[in-house]
Formats: sequence, C-alpha cells, structure tokens
Amino acid sequence: MQNFVKKPIVIQAIQVPMPNGDPSDAIVELVQEQNWEGDSEGIQISTLEGNMLASPGDWIIKGIQGEYYPCKPDIFEATYNVVVPII
Repeated sequence: MQNFVKKPIVIQAIQVPMPNGDPSDAIVELVQEQNWEGDSEGIQISTLEGNMLASPGDWIIKGIQGEYYPCKPDIFEATYNVVVPII
C-alpha cells in the first residue's frame, strides 16, 4: 500500500444558515437556480449519489466538475482553509 496526498484544489462553498438566521441572497439564488427544496430541516440537494440533506450549519460544496454535495461543519473545518486573494 502507498501513501497519497490530495491535490490542492480551490472549491466554492456556502454555509446553510442556522434555523434562526436569515438565508443570504447567494444561498437563496443557488437553491432557486438548482431547483432544490428547502425548509427548517435544511436543503435537499441533488448530488451525483442522489438527493442528500444539507442541514443547518452544513456547507454546500461545488466540486471541480460543477457537482454539489453537503459537508458537515467539522469535516469542512478540518479539510479546507479560506483562500485569501492576492492583491
């Protein structure tokens, strides 16, 4: 068995608002654009593996092929860092 390191890629992600928070315009637009269903339980998103629930606090990640999938906050924080633009 060999060891491997993930290739560094930049992803786009947006966090599902908590139940008492107002959704941002960006997430409302994404839900409408993708024709997803949302309620107080979260957002049902279409993934390559079928429909999945992105619960409040989860992140919705746009993959390198334009696909979307949910990610729990603890996994997201352990896996990703914010990209700071170079000015």
